[in-house]
Order: sequence, then C-alpha cells, then structure tokens
Amino acid sequence: MLNPRIIPCLLVRDKGLVKTVNFKAPKYVGDPLNAVKIFNEKGVDELIVLDIDATIKQREPDYKMIANLAMECRMPLCYGGGVKNIEQALHIFELGVEKIAISSAVLEYPEIVSEIAGIVGNQSVVVILDVKKKKFSNNYEIYTHNGKQKTGLNPVELAKKVEELGCGEIVINSIDHDGMMAGYDNKIIDAIRDVVSIPITVLGGAGSIEDIGQMINQHGIIGAAAGSLFVFKGKYKAVLINYPNPLEKESLINNYFLKNETNTTVF
Repeated sequence: MLNPRIIPCLLVRDKGLVKTVNFKAPKYVGDPLNAVKIFNEKGVDELIVLDIDATIKQREPDYKMIANLAMECRMPLCYGGGVKNIEQALHIFELGVEKIAISSAVLEYPEIVSEIAGIVGNQSVVVILDVKKKKFSNNYEIYTHNGKQKTGLNPVELAKKVEELGCGEIVINSIDHDGMMAGYDNKIIDAIRDVVSIPITVLGGAGSIEDIGQMINQHGIIGAAAGSLFVFKGKYKAVLINYPNPLEKESLINNYFLKNETNTTVF
C-alpha cells in the first residue's frame, strides 16, 4: 500500500542553498550538500533539488554539483533546472539522479516528456507546474522562468496534456504560497487531482506539520513537499534543517488511513 510522501525541496542559486517568498528575493541559507547530509540522517522519504538559475541564465545544468549531491544522497533524488533536451536528461540520470523535473521545456518542446519516458520510464519524469492565481479571478495561470513569464496556459489543461505525453508525476508549485508558511492552496490541488490519475506532489505554503497532515487528510495519497518548513525554525525563521521524526510521520500517515477506513466502512 502506498503511503503519502513528505519531501524537502531545496532551491539552489550560485551553488548555494536559498529560500524565496513568492519566487522573489532569494536569501542564502547555507550549503546544499550539508543540507543533504543532515536529511540523510533524518531519513527523509525523497528530496527535490531545483537550480533556479539555470533556465534564467540559459545555461547547462551544473553537472558537477548534481554529481556531488547524488553521490551524497541516500534517498531518491529529483533534480530540476536547465534541462532542455534528452541528452542533458540522460547525463543527469547517469550521475545517479532518480527523477528529472522539467518545467519551461515542456512548453517549448512537449515531446521531451515522451522521449525521456520512453527510455527511462514514466516514473522518472516529473513535470513542475508553477501556478499563480489571476488577479480579480478565481482562475489560475502557468508561469515560467521563476515566475517572471506569463504563459496564458491553464494549469488544469496542461496537467491533462503532460499525463497524456507520459509524465509520471506532477508537482504543483504555488507561486502565491511560496515561502508564506500559511498552508497549501487546496483549490488548485483539487482541480488538478480531479483530472489526472498519476501521482501529485504539492509545493508551496507549508508552515507546520499540521499543514501537511491537513493536506494529506483532505487529498489522500499525495506528495507533501516543503522548503521553508524544513529549513527554518521558529517565528524568527532561524536557519535549522529539520524534518518530522518517525513518530510524527507515523502519526500523520496513520491519521490518513484511519480517516480513509472510516469513510469506506460499510454498515
């Protein structure tokens, strides 16, 4: 039986670990390799590393950094940033990464999804949807290039398309909720979950373990990703790499399955 996954997400800029708010004002918070070492000791389910410079600067992925992270990482590793073609993706897999995350490349060359999936399998291809709510509207729009470029695309329609192309997982990344630590955007989660059958991971907004628990209870078997929650501690946001201990994780998962069993009991 599948369990919900709790996934730290590390943002990298100029080889340093950074945190953002609404995709703006990157703040240096440490060394990504050191963060990976700490997460190893804490037994995290999976790790996402996103190089937020690569696409903006139109450069190749930093293969040396990726190799160092993959060599140190004891958990499944997903890397995204600057991947524009299948050759780059295959090289990253050769370095020891389990999943490739692509974003803007999907809009420029949609076939990259099916091409990579055809070689390494659907489960290793992740598409990140950076979403933002439209002003004066309840609708959402896809953005690229660190939230700087509007696309005019509907995230629900794009989610359906990338599943058809062979994507194995979708990451819903909320620009509005990024770094706010005030809870996930449940509306867009519901909208996308209703139209796809592949696994979904949600990123942007978690401020507490309770936020993760509420999201899992509401949406079920899903990946709960967070950045600030696992990097900062306390109301003054002191930098401290952290992660739920085994008892906290067990409680979150058991609460989900208990609720699920209660909802499906036949009298």
